[in-house]
Amino acid sequence: MVPLAETLRPKNLDEYIGQQHLIGQGAVLRTLIESGNIPSMIFWGPPGIGKTTLAMIISNTLHRPFHTLSAISSGVKEVREVINAAQEEEGSILFIDEIHRFNKAQQDSLLGAVERGTITLIGATTENPSFEVISALLSRCQVYVLHEFGEKDMRQLIDSAVRYYHSQGIAIEMKEEEALMRISGGDARKLLNAIELVVNRGARIIDNRTVTDVIQQNLAFYDKGGEMHYDIISAFIKSMRGSDPNGAVYWLARMIAGGEDPLFIARRMLIFASEDIGNANPNALLLANATFEAVSKIGYPECRINLSQCACYLACSAKSNATYMALENATAVIRQTGDLPVPLHIRNAPTKLMKEMGYHKGYKYAHDFEGNFTEQEYLPQGLEGTKFYEPGNTARENETRRLLKERWGEKYGY
Repeated sequence: MVPLAETLRPKNLDEYIGQQHLIGQGAVLRTLIESGNIPSMIFWGPPGIGKTTLAMIISNTLHRPFHTLSAISSGVKEVREVINAAQEEEGSILFIDEIHRFNKAQQDSLLGAVERGTITLIGATTENPSFEVISALLSRCQVYVLHEFGEKDMRQLIDSAVRYYHSQGIAIEMKEEEALMRISGGDARKLLNAIELVVNRGARIIDNRTVTDVIQQNLAFYDKGGEMHYDIISAFIKSMRGSDPNGAVYWLARMIAGGEDPLFIARRMLIFASEDIGNANPNALLLANATFEAVSKIGYPECRINLSQCACYLACSAKSNATYMALENATAVIRQTGDLPVPLHIRNAPTKLMKEMGYHKGYKYAHDFEGNFTEQEYLPQGLEGTKFYEPGNTARENETRRLLKERWGEKYGY
């Protein structure tokens, strides 16, 4: 029996739900598709938001030969076979799912064919391609970011499912949708799988309780194929953030047992060390980075020991998101004020003309003053005295606060 998610897979751009920033009328990707001249590209976004579907629609719309490989089960041999076949065709598209799982050698095997135009590559990844795709290949591809579905998109999917079942003579009533929304978390495949599971269990009136009961009773089925990948990493991060090493090591063990990429885990801890610990304990970033390096060199099974050491350390560390929030605060102001000019006195002045224009004039070199500090303005005009960084209430940051108060207390209100 064909799964509901496959049955409802859209066939063209007009049926496609979501990603209007890319495929809406006049949007960049739609314009390229309609021109018939598409570059090699990488779709980056969370699971279940239509990356594979969009690649198939592009192929169908342009009437191009379509080859697909999964980076989980394919290697250099399979890539070469597709490239050889593409040489006998015109305009072949090669879609590689989870391209971030290809190692350097496997990605290298694509370069020549992409450069010569033998194939148009479309890669799909849930990981940041800047880290996971080699620079030579990345430079030959356009990266498009796909977003998780919003509530409006999910309701469209639910309506499509209801109409499909009605067309099959199965009268279902969607009485409540909140549980479906919560369980799917912006993942269309999860949403449609959940609806299908509930309907197949005999439910015809679908409400929150019915959905919750059926999904909980069939969790193993619902998670087939590793769909809890992001749920488990979320639980892992939240356990460390909540300073619970027991929860952290439990979810870590779950990921290890499930064969999760150890570099994926190490990378998340590296981000966590700055986002959730920051200057409350700068050593956390050092250990997380050392763990990432160790995992890169060792691999499974031994690297699980490194991962456990780091996870327990991060969970037990003092926490602060102050530096992360400082960046968020500054970014919010930039969105409102735009690119304000750099004050003249802190601009570089490598040429005579720049000096004559006042660049660098009046700049006070901090090391010329007692304590290597003197007050001067570093923010653009109009933002003077704007405080972005507020140290957290930890031992290290309280010392930082004391120092800032001595130097900048009156100006920034520390």
